[in-house]
Amino acid sequence: MSAAESSSKVLFLSGAQVAELLPMPACIEAVQQALVDLAEGRGAQPLRSILWLPERVGALGLMPGAVGEPASLGAKIISVFPGNHSRGLPSHQGVVLLFDPIDGRLLSIQDGERITAIRTAAASAVATRALARSDARRLAILGSGAQADSHLEAMRAVRPIESVRVWSRSLESAERFVERVRPHHDLDIAVVKTAREAVSNADIVCTLTAAREPVLKGAWLPPGIHVNGVGSCVPSARELDTEVMRRAKIYCDRRESLLAEAGDFIIPLTQGKLSESDLIGEIGDVLRGNVPGRESDDEVTLFKSLGIAVEDLGPARLLFERATEVGAGTWVEM
Repeated sequence: MSAAESSSKVLFLSGAQVAELLPMPACIEAVQQALVDLAEGRGAQPLRSILWLPERVGALGLMPGAVGEPASLGAKIISVFPGNHSRGLPSHQGVVLLFDPIDGRLLSIQDGERITAIRTAAASAVATRALARSDARRLAILGSGAQADSHLEAMRAVRPIESVRVWSRSLESAERFVERVRPHHDLDIAVVKTAREAVSNADIVCTLTAAREPVLKGAWLPPGIHVNGVGSCVPSARELDTEVMRRAKIYCDRRESLLAEAGDFIIPLTQGKLSESDLIGEIGDVLRGNVPGRESDDEVTLFKSLGIAVEDLGPARLLFERATEVGAGTWVEM
């Protein structure tokens, strides 16, 4: 395809094509590079803009950004409707738009739901690889939605997971999740009735719920555990109680996002039970060696994930390159 021909065409990638072209190990590396690039100043990452519908039944989020090498420019536009689970629909739906950073052409429109599912877990994997004990083998998953599938895969990609305990506010949903994934993983995996039981002997716990009040309590955490706090990303809701935040060494993907959006941090901060200095740093700075990570086997570490645009753009650029190499996707005339 000539430059003139390509200038008016856009590559569309469906969710199935995203899943095929973006295996978890490759996404982990793309997300890690994007976070390092951002930490080194090779990128731009404003706070996302969120439009809430009346009575907050749903929201539309705009997440622009630019990052690193290879240069990536774009935005994710995604709707979040938590009530969709009762309708049999995903709660997160949208697109990632990738632009040419040289001339501004729209290069690709990619399924945002599938990218979100993969890259969110990949970001947790980057943090887990940086912070969890190297011998971490026991995983607790709190929540049984789409992120449960991708986080199980992601945790197995970075640690030698042998056993998994799953808890959800819906026992039936947790049981369906375990039955679905068990044939694909040679693991000791089982549903438990309480979140406390799930985490009591865990080395890693991933909180992946839509809860507005804490589902994980600091009093339950064994020494040396690593926590990936993923589900909450608005100031008024939290999955983690204050004692989790007080016990843990706290890290995030973006400091600005944590202080503006993370109820897990903001609520105890406004109550005077945390200070901004309790944030150790961003994962990108841990990877660069600019801030310390885990320093002993007994420390509790926490990655508070907000889900930022560069975590979409690194994988989106990789997807565009892979698709053009193998002839995947559909070119659409604009």
